[in-house]
Amino acid sequence: MSQDPWLQNYDATCRLAQEIAENIHERNRQHRTGGNPAKINMTLRASLQKLKQNIAQLKEGLLRSSSSRRIMQSEADRRQNLIDGLLTREKQLNATFKGDIAEPEPSRSTLMGGGGAAGGGSTTNPWLIEESEETKGLSFGEIKQQQQRIIDAQDAGLDALAAVISRQKTMGQEIGNELDEQNASVHGSICVVMHVSMGETTSGKKIKVSP
Repeated sequence: MSQDPWLQNYDATCRLAQEIAENIHERNRQHRTGGNPAKINMTLRASLQKLKQNIAQLKEGLLRSSSSRRIMQSEADRRQNLIDGLLTREKQLNATFKGDIAEPEPSRSTLMGGGGAAGGGSTTNPWLIEESEETKGLSFGEIKQQQQRIIDAQDAGLDALAAVISRQKTMGQEIGNELDEQNASVHGSICVVMHVSMGETTSGKKIKVSP
């Protein structure tokens, strides 16, 4: 089953924001080491403009989906929260690019979180949040793959549970049918015994009972 186009665009926009953050960090490193950041500055300006356009497209797409009722209100609210997070990150990136705010504490992280305290340092990703032991040393793509494996395992567990419940339901129905058949058989036997005890055959003729 293919992913929703809106979610695909959102993922692409997250990757773009991550790339911008890393380029800002590299630009600042070149400043500190006496390099020439002119080329990377041009790339950053184009990327920041592209980020702004992508966020605008996400907002338009959400408005169309929500107004046409193609998605539930709860999903519309969730996607709006995702857009709000991107807007906040865009402002942070623009301010850091212009030098209005200090670069966050450098560290490796995904876009799914806020910035850290101001400071220096040198790592691959300047937009760090505290991360768990399970994700340390993993790339952005590897973290996404790990999350997908967790989701797949949960789905498999739910499928197995559904299969067990289905089997139990079938067994219950079969037991119920068997009990119905046994009850019918017992009921028929009781009727025959009652007829015989009353001096009748199953055909309704009298039976001569010895004194």
